[in-house]
Parts: sequence; structure tokens; C-alpha cells
Amino acid sequence: MARHSDPLPAERQTSRRVGSLAALWPFLRPYRVIASLAVCALVLTASVSLVLPLAVRRVVDQFNGATELLDSYFLVALGFACLLALGTGARYYLVTRLGERVVADIRRAVFDRVIGMSPAFFERLMTGEVLSRITTDTTLILSVIGSSVSIALRNFLILIGGAALMLLTSAKLTVYALLIVPVVIVPIVLLGRRLRALSRENQDWIAESSGNASEALLSVQTVQAFTHEAENRATFAAVTERSFESAKTRIGTRAVMTVIVIFLIFAGVVVVLWTGARDVRAGAMSVGELVQFVIYAVMVAGAAGALSEIWGELQRAAGATERLGELLAAEDSVKDPVSPVALPRPAAGAVAFEGVTFRYPARPEVSALDGVDLAVRPGETVALVGPSGAGKTTVIQLLQRFYDPDSGRVTIDGIDLRDMARADFRRAIALVPQDPVVFAATARENIRFGRPDASDAEVEAAARAAAAHDFLTALPQGYDSYVGERGVMLSGGQKQRLAIARAILRDAPILLLDEATSALDAESEVAVQKAVEAMAQGRTTLIVAHRLATVKRADRIVVFDQGRIVAQGTHDSLVAEGGLYARLARLQFTEGMAAER
Repeated sequence: MARHSDPLPAERQTSRRVGSLAALWPFLRPYRVIASLAVCALVLTASVSLVLPLAVRRVVDQFNGATELLDSYFLVALGFACLLALGTGARYYLVTRLGERVVADIRRAVFDRVIGMSPAFFERLMTGEVLSRITTDTTLILSVIGSSVSIALRNFLILIGGAALMLLTSAKLTVYALLIVPVVIVPIVLLGRRLRALSRENQDWIAESSGNASEALLSVQTVQAFTHEAENRATFAAVTERSFESAKTRIGTRAVMTVIVIFLIFAGVVVVLWTGARDVRAGAMSVGELVQFVIYAVMVAGAAGALSEIWGELQRAAGATERLGELLAAEDSVKDPVSPVALPRPAAGAVAFEGVTFRYPARPEVSALDGVDLAVRPGETVALVGPSGAGKTTVIQLLQRFYDPDSGRVTIDGIDLRDMARADFRRAIALVPQDPVVFAATARENIRFGRPDASDAEVEAAARAAAAHDFLTALPQGYDSYVGERGVMLSGGQKQRLAIARAILRDAPILLLDEATSALDAESEVAVQKAVEAMAQGRTTLIVAHRLATVKRADRIVVFDQGRIVAQGTHDSLVAEGGLYARLARLQFTEGMAAER
């Protein structure tokens, strides 16, 4: 299966160093106090761990001494154990809480970023991949902040402190131990680079798998209707298998690195222990000193081995941080101006397209609109008709500034959309899309989406106006009935009436109807058409329709063909002059009369 191209600026095939984790600092900065307390607890536990071998040395060397002295040593050791337990518990609580808090902030920041991106952003990046980054990648970062980083710092302190105390205990044995360090570092560096690239590749395949599953599940009825389950299973299995193979390679590489590093470290410990035993026999050091040195050597070796394992986790988290950083740093092709002009309130609703030419980013070779000039007066109802792909829906999308024109400009009340904040002028627009969006909530909440501060009475009034009240009250819990994901419990016509009620409730000066009655039966269409006509009074209304019977009463009909306006006028005048509209009208009305007979 071909990989989807990514609109994000960073290179997919390269991976940065673990230094990429520095990008998490802005999210950590607000919680410096918690992080500082966690570091203090970490230093405490590491210090206690380093002090215990000193007590062991004294116990071994004083084993034949007074019982009271031994008792005091063991009491001190018990006190240190208590400090170690308290410090470890405090470190776990603080670090885990910090990780959960930071990851929650990252998820919110990424969602806040992508929810405002224009449709062009999602033309080349699957929604499922975005969700994978928000979930899977942030889970990796949670593992690092909530565990790996603190463990790495603790082991680093033990490594440094243990090495220093080894040197104080026996400089000779320490020199022997240090000779093994370069041998250990080489496989960490060489295999670490390979592991970093594999970690990034694995995360990309996981995202691909998530995107594939999301696309299939969101269209599950179509998949089943066309008996495409086997093909979808095969595609998902192939992507998942690639993800597994990538993970297997990564795991194998990390396992090899771990084997090499741990063997080299503990082989060095054995050599050092053998040398120390000969020094004890020669009287150059005491048994307690050797035991102390060996404990420190084991601690240092264990810390080095743990760091080599954690290094792999840090590299995976670095890849995840890169991917999330790409979303946070992604540039949108549609941006609000630095100093936006405010749309006057109340808006008059005058709409104008001035020499607009536009090509969709995914189809740059085809002009969706080609030099379109269109002026709609406040309160005028204008119907946009023409064959599929003529540019009608593109007009609706440009008017909401989902895209910017390649040339020309789109204005509301004489102000270029690019000079206003999108949220500002969009409040003056109510939309009924061709494919109505129904959220997994109650019917009442779906209608109130149009105006969140509306009262229940206003919601029900809007539903009545959209001819939705009767079927809503017939639901098990009436307006408070859950309508399922994407409105699966409603018919196509019911979903469309719900969307119309939402637009009525919005009460905006500009109304956009994109095939708003296409899914309605004849009786509902008549009722809704009356509601739409009543709603259009005093509002600027643009109606996109294929069924010409729904636009006959429009003040003006604009005919599009291949991205251009080829004719405009009333229904009667356009039929009289012939051309594309007359041909469409003849086909539709003739077929309609034949069907009635």
C-alpha cells in the first residue's frame, strides 16, 4: 500500500538526536516547582544508595568488633533504607504526576492546533495519522517523562557518584574499570544511530495503520455494502504486518545492543574483581574495601546498562516528539492577519467574488474557478446551478475561507476575507452542507451546536421550522435522544433536517445551502422549502442545487460550467434564452413529468 504524502515540513526519512526532547521544555516550564522537587527526591535516593556501600565496608572490616558497634551500623542502614523508600515514593508520585500533566497539555496543544487548520492540511495527511500522533506518540512521551527520564537521571548520578567513590576506594582498580568504557561506548553510538532511525520508522507505520483503520471504520457501511471487508482486512493486515516487522527489527537491534553492552560491562567487573582479590591476598587493601569497590562497580555497571536500555526509549520518544513538533509547527496555508479588520455588526451580508481563480492544492492542474465575478446584494437569494464539478461548492468553500483564491478576492460587506479573522466573519454565516454532519450526542445538543447559548425553547422552535420536531419527539427520549456516531440512528433526510435546524438556530445574516434538501422525501422537501424561504427573508442566501425545482423561486440563478459563470438570470429568462440551464431544465422537468405519468 502506498504511503500517504505528508504536508509537514520535516523530513520523514531522517531522525534527529535525542536532543529533540528539548522541544518538551516549553511544556515543562510551567511546572518547574514540581520538577525541582522530583529532582531533589531523585538526588536524595541516589545519594542514599551511594552511602550504603560505605556502611557495608565498615561492617565487613569491623565484623569481629563490638556488638554495639555492629548494632549501630545496622540501625543507621535501616534509617537509610527508610529514607530511600520515602524518597523513591516521592519521586514516583512527583514524576508520574508531572508526566501526566505535561502529556495532557501536549495533547491539548496539538488538538488546538490541528482543529483550526484549513482543509488543505487534511488533503494530504490522514485524520487517523493525526489521531495516532495525539495518542500513541504522547503515550511514548508519557513513558519518558513519567519514568525513563527520572530513571536515567538517577542512574546517571549513580554512575558519576559511584565512579568517583570507586576512585577514592582504589585508584588502581578504577583505572582498570575505566578501560572498558570506550569499548562499551562504541556499540552504543553505532547501534544507537540505527535504533533512532528504526524507532521513527516504526512510529510512522503505526500511524499508517491507525489512519487505515480509521478510514475503514468511518465508512464501515459502505465497506459492507460493497462486500469489501476482505480487501480492507487484507490492506489493514499488510500495514499492521509492516508495522510489526519494523518493530521487530527495532527490538532486535536494541536487544543486540543490550547484550553487547551488559556483557562488556560485567566482563570488566569480573576482571576488576579478580585483580582486587589478588590485592587483598597481597595485603594492599582490606576485604571491606574490596567489597565496597565491588558494590560500587556493580552499581556503576548496572547504571551504565540501564542507561543503554533507557537510551533506546529516549530515542523512540525523540521520534515521537519530532512528529508532534511537526504538527505544532506546521504552517497553514490559510492564516488570520496580524491586525484583523472587524466585520461590522450587524453585518449587511453583501457578498462579492472579484476575478477569482482557484485550484485545489491536490489538483493544481485543474481550475475549480476561473476568473469568476459575482456580486450578491444584501438579502438577495442566489442559486448556483450547473453540472457536477462546475465550481458551485467551491464558491461555498471560498466564502468560508477554507481556502484562499489563487488570484482575485472574496469580500463580505466590501472587506476582503483575508483582512478579517476567520472566526469573526464565520459567525455571520450559517451553513447546511450537502453531507450533513451529526455528532455523537443528543438531538438537542446537535441543534444547539449552531448557537451554544440558545434556550431549549429556541432549539425546539428551530426544529419546528426545519420540519424536524415531529420525528424528534417520536424518538425514545425526544430531543434528548442519543443519535449515535455520525447520526447512525437517523435517516439521511432526518440528519439533513437536523442540520437545517442548526442553521436556522444560528440566525446569521448569510445563509449557505449546499444541496440542503437533496436527501428529503417530497413531503418533507415542501415543508423544509417553506422553512428555508421564510428563513431566507432578509438574509443573503446562496443555494447550491442540482434539482432545479428547488431554485425556481430564487431572485437570481447563476449557471456555472467548468469553473466559469456562463449565464445568470431568473428561471424563466434562462429557459427562454436556451443554453446549459435550459437543457438541464428540459431534462429534469421532462423526466419528472414522465415519472409522474
